[in-house]
Amino acid sequence: MAGTGSRDRAERRSAGELESEVLAALWATERPLTPAEIQAEIGGLAYNTVHTILKRLYDKGLVLRDADGRRGAYRPAKNAAELTAEAMHEALDRGPDPIAALQQFVTGLSPEEERALRDLLTGDGV
Repeated sequence: MAGTGSRDRAERRSAGELESEVLAALWATERPLTPAEIQAEIGGLAYNTVHTILKRLYDKGLVLRDADGRRGAYRPAKNAAELTAEAMHEALDRGPDPIAALQQFVTGLSPEEERALRDLLTGDGV
């Protein structure tokens, strides 16, 4: 049967990847987007798939539906930096030793990231 091999399954994107792609499309613009516009931006997804992803993101509080303007348009509830920071805080809260996790994290920073972190911690980067 065509299209059901393991190769096709390997090429399928996970729900998390699809959610990330939809959020990236929304972050890339200043205005709310309809499911059809997001579908065109991402490519390769059925309209119903995009709509399902948007509903999941809405249920998670990650996107808002634009009630004032265009019908059925969505916009992100948080920008990429806010969402990333929230995920980092949640990861630290889950672990048994957040200080050790921070130490491991800092050792993996690039020199530029390390400078930016130092500036933020000393108040120079605010």
